[in-house]
Amino acid sequence: MRTLLVCAVIAFASASVSTSAGGTQFGGGPQPAARARTPVQSSSPDAAFLKQYCAGCHNPRAKVGNLVLDADPAQVEGQIATWEKVVRKLRTGMMPPEGAPQPPAVARAEFTSALEGQLDRFAVQHPDPGAPALHRLNRAEYANAIRDLLAVDVDVSAMLPPDDSAAGFDNNADVLGVSPALIEAYASAAAKVSRLAIGHPSIGLDRVTYRVPGDLSQAAHIEGLPLGTRGGVVIHHPFPLDAEYDLEVGAGGGVALGAARGAGGRGGGPAAADDRYVTLDGTPVTLQGRGPTRIRVSAGPHTLAAALIVRTRVSGADSVYNAPTRTPGVSQVTVTGPFNATGPGDTPSRRRLLVCTPTAAADQLACAKKILNTLASRAYRRPVALAGPEMDVLLAFYRDGTTDGTFESGIQRGIARVLVDPRFLFRFEHEPATVAPGAPFRISDLELASRLSFFLWSSIPDDDLIADARRGTLHMAATLERQVRRMLADPRADALVTNFAGQWLLLRELRNVRPDSPDWDGNLRQSFQRETELFVRTIMQEDRSVIELLDADFTFVDERLARHYGLPNVLGSRMRRVSLAPDDPRRGLLGQGSILTVTSAANRTSPVTRGKWVLDNVLGAPPPQPPPGVETNLEKDAAQVKVTSLRQRLELHRANPVCASCHRLMDPIGFSLENFDNTGKWRTRDGKVPIDATGSLVDGTRLKGPATLRQALLARSDVFAGVFAERLLTYAAGRAMRPQDMPAVRAITHTAARDHYRFSAFVTAIVTSSPFQMKTKAVEEP
Repeated sequence: MRTLLVCAVIAFASASVSTSAGGTQFGGGPQPAARARTPVQSSSPDAAFLKQYCAGCHNPRAKVGNLVLDADPAQVEGQIATWEKVVRKLRTGMMPPEGAPQPPAVARAEFTSALEGQLDRFAVQHPDPGAPALHRLNRAEYANAIRDLLAVDVDVSAMLPPDDSAAGFDNNADVLGVSPALIEAYASAAAKVSRLAIGHPSIGLDRVTYRVPGDLSQAAHIEGLPLGTRGGVVIHHPFPLDAEYDLEVGAGGGVALGAARGAGGRGGGPAAADDRYVTLDGTPVTLQGRGPTRIRVSAGPHTLAAALIVRTRVSGADSVYNAPTRTPGVSQVTVTGPFNATGPGDTPSRRRLLVCTPTAAADQLACAKKILNTLASRAYRRPVALAGPEMDVLLAFYRDGTTDGTFESGIQRGIARVLVDPRFLFRFEHEPATVAPGAPFRISDLELASRLSFFLWSSIPDDDLIADARRGTLHMAATLERQVRRMLADPRADALVTNFAGQWLLLRELRNVRPDSPDWDGNLRQSFQRETELFVRTIMQEDRSVIELLDADFTFVDERLARHYGLPNVLGSRMRRVSLAPDDPRRGLLGQGSILTVTSAANRTSPVTRGKWVLDNVLGAPPPQPPPGVETNLEKDAAQVKVTSLRQRLELHRANPVCASCHRLMDPIGFSLENFDNTGKWRTRDGKVPIDATGSLVDGTRLKGPATLRQALLARSDVFAGVFAERLLTYAAGRAMRPQDMPAVRAITHTAARDHYRFSAFVTAIVTSSPFQMKTKAVEEP
């Protein structure tokens, strides 16, 4: 079966990758362009400004930074990249450098605005929406598509290799390549997923183990589990058939919870048999002895929970006498089966798939055609004709399955074929023959529906979106705005938190950090991630201004995190929203432990990394990489480490002129955050040395701690809004932004500004922009 699928997908890919998607429809008559950009200014940039403030360094002789600014800024053609770089440096205050003559703020703003206007006018006259590469679904998109197509939640990390990333995101089409090994993996995944979706009796015995992170403290209650328990884990497991399954729960040290009575929950060894608490969908399960317990479970998704019962506490009054040793708890849960299966059951996936049921053998072919046509139309994101070559292929696989099986065996084969079809795995976009190579054109409404759904949901479009696309109205501004608001209110929009924010804010890196700190454990890691995810989710769901990401008056904490932050009166494992005072250092992203920890070293803070993160993600001005051969180890001299603070060692490092040019940009920002240690905990001393959180930005703005940094960034909120627009457009378009895209980024930012930078305003402006609605026809290489 798998060999047949591999051959099919290779054959189709060879014939299709260089051609159109097939079946996409362009309406008759002229195609409307995307929404017009914000009107640009008519004044031209004054070359005298460059001569006075820039030519001293950026002339043909000095060429500082390998940059020469001797061209007329009113003539930007052929120099787009250079002038966009000038705009970025001037907007962020990075140029002219410290010590050089500084232009008055009004003159700087006037020149920068005029140069932007010149670039924007050129972009209007010479549209270039870009030509993104053929986009393969990444792992997250594949898993979400399977969920929405088949109502099956699968862990694709064990099926497919990890994706590469570029420009900060793993949905970048330029790095989503294809290999023979990946095609094999897709074929194997299709066979497994199709059997699970239909509940095929050929599903073999499987053993799945869910492991609890080893650094997770299980001394206290964990949210999602009943009160009166400690530690444990909650698991959502898909049971493929109505059958019996073996359930085994392991305790710390690998000892089964059903083992002979020990000291579990009483201060030391393995858990006692009567200390366990296991439920299936909330109903208690009685474990039998030391080995696995066999239980009968109906097919479909179910929730398993396992924890220990709190009988006596090992800590003294108010936890003053906490035991210093690790408290044993649940280490893993293993599900094995199915055994003695009785049938496929009534599962969400079968209800989604089986849109008809044949009552006689004569009805089977017509029903199979309806099931597979419905499935293919959803999977390929466009209507599939009931009679045609696409259905012929699927029905051939159906018939092949019925020769040695049943009707549902044939359906399972057809499902597997759909899941390896390039029209499912790739986002094809048709290039009309009437458009000249190198010319821009608007994509079809059906293709726009896919761009929109993969942007907001990281998944396939639903029936509502496809219906607007088939009517040819999706590209219209009013329809797009309605769809954006509907889709953002849908739970699937949480993909923006896990995929967009998870990568932009480096939340995915939390799983890799191992701070050398007595305060660190897996519980704090989880609380850090949940805090930032809930915070970003609130900005999105309440449609707040994205500027609040820098200075919101609230955050989310549980008892563990509140204790780490020093916030009083927070008890229990439930994450809850708390208000923050105007001077609270926890306001905004730069006060959250997730950001502060992933921008630190394992054994200390890193002002350089923190400063670089702010420059890149808030101000949009990443510093250059350090030159080769420069010593960056600040702990090389152990004797010096004992008597100096990190700041003092960095100041010695900056004494090297080669290093100073970059560190003067990053270090002051990082120094202002030095009151936060490498796990984000507030401190006043670095070892024996008092924290010095002072510094100056390159434009002379004085910093003294996180509050002043926050105010300095808020004073540049328009710059941050532009950076946010650029990052979100990068994610939405699935490609890196080019200098030619910056006029569109500015137009998106200007449009969002009229609605106070609300999150939905950015999304609506992006989906009506040229880079999102249009593309440039590829030019064939000679």
